Amino acid sequence: MSRVPALFTALALLAGAALTAPASAADLARNRTNLPELVLGTEDGDDFFVSQKELTLEGGKFYRLEITAKGQKEYMFRAPDFMRDIWVNQIVINHLEVHPMGAPYALEFDDQGTIAIDFVPMRTGEYTWSIKGLEDKGMTGKIIVK
Repeated sequence: MSRVPALFTALALLAGAALTAPASAADLARNRTNLPELVLGTEDGDDFFVSQKELTLEGGKFYRLEITAKGQKEYMFRAPDFMRDIWVNQIVINHLEVHPMGAPYALEFDDQGTIAIDFVPMRTGEYTWSIKGLEDKGMTGKIIVK
């Protein structure tokens, strides 16, 4: 009979450990890495300037990418394959947060400003991004997820 309380105690400890395991497991939305800012255009009139042509990431890590439009053009940032293969935590515009259920198709800048996207790459691969209609002006790049 003395084994029964010990058995229940052991089972209770195991159940408690199982219930707390996800909380102590790796939380992907912690320890964010801020990527180099992707700047589109300059205030000096070079509307086709791109600060980062290539970004290298690790799958399963949490990142923030700030994309800033400084030029006078409208910029539509598109990376459809990449966007399909990431988990988006939030998109931040002027300190206002958007928490999507899926990734956006594009991020469009009608004026100068910054959009930040917090995400976790879920698949490895090489992805292209571009600014719609300005690809021939060199406004393209690559995102590599290892």
